[in-house]
Amino acid sequence: MRAIYSSSAVLLVAYLSACSHTTDEGYSLLFLGRSPAARVGRLSWAPDAPHSRLIAFDGDLHVVHTISNPRLSSPAAVATFPNDRLLVTERTGEGVVWDTAGNPMREWESPFPASLYATDGDRIVAARSPYFVQFIAEDGGAPLVWVLDTLGRPQHGLGTIHVPDVPYFAQLVNAGAVTLSGDVVYFAPLVRDEILRLDAAGSTVWRSSRGLVPTERDPHFAASNERRVVHALVNIAMSLGPDGRIYVLGAQDSAATELRLDVLRADNGEIVASRRLGTATTAIAVDHHGHIRVLDPDRLLAQTPTMGRDLFSPAFALPDLSGKIVRLADFRGKVTLVNFWASWCAPCREEFPHMAELYREFRNRPFAIAAISDDVSDKKMRAFVREFRPPPPFPVLVGEGRMKAIYHYRGLPYSVLLDRNGRIIERIFGFGGDLEFSRLRATITRELDADSTARP
Repeated sequence: MRAIYSSSAVLLVAYLSACSHTTDEGYSLLFLGRSPAARVGRLSWAPDAPHSRLIAFDGDLHVVHTISNPRLSSPAAVATFPNDRLLVTERTGEGVVWDTAGNPMREWESPFPASLYATDGDRIVAARSPYFVQFIAEDGGAPLVWVLDTLGRPQHGLGTIHVPDVPYFAQLVNAGAVTLSGDVVYFAPLVRDEILRLDAAGSTVWRSSRGLVPTERDPHFAASNERRVVHALVNIAMSLGPDGRIYVLGAQDSAATELRLDVLRADNGEIVASRRLGTATTAIAVDHHGHIRVLDPDRLLAQTPTMGRDLFSPAFALPDLSGKIVRLADFRGKVTLVNFWASWCAPCREEFPHMAELYREFRNRPFAIAAISDDVSDKKMRAFVREFRPPPPFPVLVGEGRMKAIYHYRGLPYSVLLDRNGRIIERIFGFGGDLEFSRLRATITRELDADSTARP
């Protein structure tokens, strides 16, 4: 599998339903990262994928609540769900339903290799995700979008896909942003300069263009010694605004290093406003009059409370390789990285040397690593550890294949960074290489330099 685009920037655009009964004239935010947000009551919920959490903003764009949970890996989008719940699109395509207290209620697998979900009331559709595109050939038999029931089961398909000359690129060509208004589906493909309105039967009502690409061309292989795919990123995210107009976040340049916001009439697709944002990381807010504010995402997220961190639980008591029991409480007073891994996990193998380097870098400071194996086979687990020379300088604990059932993480490797009081600073899903560990070092340094006596 290969991801050709993932959301790492922070963009938040206000989402207010055109038929909302609220009289609040404050701003509410439409996307976080380059990802759709949702409004439940007076709060806008948005995904913060880099920190594996959901954030709720009030009408004054203040952070009022956050949700962090092992089952929130890399949230790519949030949509409303019946009974004031949230439907979260995971980057890898799963749909997870949450209540606003932070409890996961339901989960379903993606109907496409990776899906993006949009809702309006109890109507749900899934499109191929623009956030995690895989190169899988299609022959035109699959629909453009699937209509799902509230259990996430596909009911029927809508629309017709575009099959490129190289079917291998069909997933890329037909991935895109999607939003709903009743029975109407609006779809904007990631790599084609068009925006579609589909009726309830899946027929195209209108087709609009942002005018970014002078000559439309499907993705193709570059003429070089490397097998490189040439394509332009055009439409990145889309939502129905509070004024009934369509807001499309797209690229100002083909590489999406600069963004552009276009506002379209829903009835005919006419572009009535366009704003060049000039950056790949921005925040946009809209009120119910359609007034747009461009904001600094870092300042928005800087409001997120650092107090009230959740305790890591359940506390573990596991044997190390010599059989000695090691407890979570043994690490109190140290900033601790709890890392879950397994011998069969290739990214874990890549990650181990980085963790050893990290441990040695902070060896003279109150920092620790607890590496917990989720191997069922003790023999394979010990063989994995013996491969590393010198041996890992941190304790390796034996989880006996029971850890995923206890901690509910999606995949390995999975790490949780704890403060000196055993509270969660952040969760880390997968292995992100040198860049991830550079950021992790900075986070650890800030935490070590901070006042460890801050109120819980």
